[in-house]
Amino acid sequence: MALLSIFALLGEASAQRDKDEEPTAILSFLILKADNGKPVRNAAVIMHPVSSHGKQERGGLELKTDADGRTSFDGIPYGKLRVQILASGFQTFGEDYDVNQGKMDFTVKLKRPQGQYSIYEEHPGDKKDEKKDDKKDAKKEEKKDSTPDLQAKPQ
Repeated sequence: MALLSIFALLGEASAQRDKDEEPTAILSFLILKADNGKPVRNAAVIMHPVSSHGKQERGGLELKTDADGRTSFDGIPYGKLRVQILASGFQTFGEDYDVNQGKMDFTVKLKRPQGQYSIYEEHPGDKKDEKKDDKKDAKKEEKKDSTPDLQAKPQ
């Protein structure tokens, strides 16, 4: 019994040693407003590891940007990483990255939310008259095709 517990402890120690020897990276983020380039303060930068199958794994880390729109973290293991950025008044940003260098810098420009498209509103560039004319032309073509050609030779 004691021998089994020694092997179990040795297994855990070697697994811990392998984890400590994995290369890690320093990730730095700069979050800006897309419309004017000013920093976004207090944006949440959420990082999740991604499996080789593209699925988000359990666990993760959330950072907050400072007044200059910056945040960073040291100790991210190499591999796929899903980054999401949430900030009040901006569209959510999401992207998967391959962490493969010791230091990586990311600049993300957040956009303001866009209005919902409605078919009941006037939109520049839409021409309603063309749609009606297209229907009339299609009906004319149908009539033209269905009219028998009287001068055609019988077969």
